Amino acid sequence: MAFSEFLADRVRQRLKGKGHLEEKKMMGGLVFMVNGKMCVCVDMDKRTQEDRLMVRVGKLKYEQLLQRPGGRKMDATGKPMRGFLFIDPVGFDSEKDMDFWITKALEFNSLLP
Repeated sequence: MAFSEFLADRVRQRLKGKGHLEEKKMMGGLVFMVNGKMCVCVDMDKRTQEDRLMVRVGKLKYEQLLQRPGGRKMDATGKPMRGFLFIDPVGFDSEKDMDFWITKALEFNSLLP
C-alpha cells in the first residue's frame, strides 16, 4: 500500500474525537471511516507519484468545491464519481487548506444516515 504516514497522521489528528474512527487499508491507500461511513482517504497518485487526499463531500456543493486549488474529479476507474474529490498536494499542504477539506468531509459525513 502506497501512502504517506505523515499525511495519514495529519488526517488522523483532525478526525480524532469527531465520532467513531476506523482505519481500513483499501483502494491502494488508507481509508478513514467516521461513524461507519467513508470520509477521507490518503493514497498516492500512481501517475504523478504524489500524495493525495480523497474526500467525500456529496453532490450538493461538488461543482463549487471542484474550483478550489488542488481539487479534481475522482476518476480512479476512468468514470468520475460525483460526490468524491481527489485533492492534490497544492490543495492540502497548508494547515488551513487541510482543515478546510477535513471540515467539508465531516460536514457531509454528518448528513449520512
